[in-house]
Amino acid sequence: MSTAMSASRLQLAEAHRIVVKLGTHVVTHDGVELALGRLMGLVESLARLRQAGREVVLVSSGAVGMGMRVLGLKERPRSLGLRQACAAVGQSHLMGVYTQAFGQLGVTVAQVLLTQEDLGDRERALCVRTTLMRLLELGAIPILNENDSVSVRELVEYQRVQGQESGPPAFGDNDGLSARVAVSLDADLLLLLTDVDGVYTAHPSHDPTATRIPELAGVDDEMLARAAGASIGTGGTGGISSKLEAARLASSEGTAVLIANGSQPRIVERALAGEDVGTLIPSSDRRPARQRYIAISGPRRGALVVNDGALLALVRRKASLLPIGVVTVEGDFGKGDVVEIRDGSGRVHGRGLANYDAEACRRLAGRHSDEIDALLGFRSYDAVVTRDNLVMGSV
Repeated sequence: MSTAMSASRLQLAEAHRIVVKLGTHVVTHDGVELALGRLMGLVESLARLRQAGREVVLVSSGAVGMGMRVLGLKERPRSLGLRQACAAVGQSHLMGVYTQAFGQLGVTVAQVLLTQEDLGDRERALCVRTTLMRLLELGAIPILNENDSVSVRELVEYQRVQGQESGPPAFGDNDGLSARVAVSLDADLLLLLTDVDGVYTAHPSHDPTATRIPELAGVDDEMLARAAGASIGTGGTGGISSKLEAARLASSEGTAVLIANGSQPRIVERALAGEDVGTLIPSSDRRPARQRYIAISGPRRGALVVNDGALLALVRRKASLLPIGVVTVEGDFGKGDVVEIRDGSGRVHGRGLANYDAEACRRLAGRHSDEIDALLGFRSYDAVVTRDNLVMGSV
């Protein structure tokens, strides 16, 4: 292990605020039966961290599988409504297991059910952050899960990876949720525990020469394309691709990420001791709070398609987006909403807060800034998105 890598690993020992995500195949056997022994070992590890003064947030999958077991279902339901019902039944039972297990170790836990949209809306995201911070201050461990009984994002993703439904990929199996929570809380470490030892040079099942990658300097589009579809099991919705997406989001915003095997003994302690386990994605410099919100906010309200000249100015000269650089406007958004910045091919290059609503942007598209007054009857800004409200790059 190189000196540089040793330094990155040893920094994990200093992590104070830690978000731990347990995948379905860590919490259960084959997505259904609770892996009680494994889970109790992880609970004990996290309880010790909390008792040592560290702040711990747990993001746990497994509600659907638990609900299947309670309801006596042998096969994972194909019906979206039935999976939502399983989630509703299973979540309370899963939380009961955690409450009892942590309680026996003298640690208080709190259930927090979220949707991706809760972290996409600024006011709701601030409320979530306030709640979680107060719980941490009180010495509790918040236990989070996506609210599958009302939010179908994760359940629809399961259909997609099983070939039951087409459509664009979404964050799966709480990976994206845990990344957004980690960034929202300014966490030092996001620990993604799954059923594989980390990220490999190739799919281990297909290539016997594949080796684990101990550390990644970053996650790019090419790596995500290679990882697409890897290690998706029978009961979860996330794969390595989903975890790399989450890692890119969190690491770019100042949170280190470690993808590791949750079934390995004392994996939490070994990771924090700097052992060469899993795949580490070190953090980059943390962006200011406003830029972090723009980068990690949930579903965008619309998009501004820009010409090549405007894109060059945004990326190289760090300019604001002027009306003349806008080619077309997509969606229905209001002033202050998050919009994507795209090129003509549809590729997303960034996000920003719109200074004008969608209708006004359509009227301004391709026009000079000195025409704004005549076109709208008022002028709030010369730019449709100002530089301070732009985040370009991997968003």
